[in-house]
Amino acid sequence: MLLGMMPDSLKALDLRRDPRFALHANPGPDAEMNDGDVRVSGRAVEITDPEVIARFIAEATPPEPFHLFRAELTEVVRIGLDNDELVIQSWRPGRPLRTVRRK
Repeated sequence: MLLGMMPDSLKALDLRRDPRFALHANPGPDAEMNDGDVRVSGRAVEITDPEVIARFIAEATPPEPFHLFRAELTEVVRIGLDNDELVIQSWRPGRPLRTVRRK
């Protein structure tokens, strides 16, 4: 996963200072939460290799200039509903998917 940011944006400067991040995705206006919420967390490593940046520009055509970070995931969590149960699925590198169900 790659994260592009405007030059010298507060987010980019924060990640340069402390690379830890958490990204939360909410499914939107679906009050039933059928698709669940997802949180991805890890470390963001800035990419400075000109060849990698050139490939990214060729594929994504982002507005320039920009900062580019590679996300090194440490955890992915999905929380959703299955009938009357809360379902929590979590994954960490090197470990199997873990599922917990609660009523």
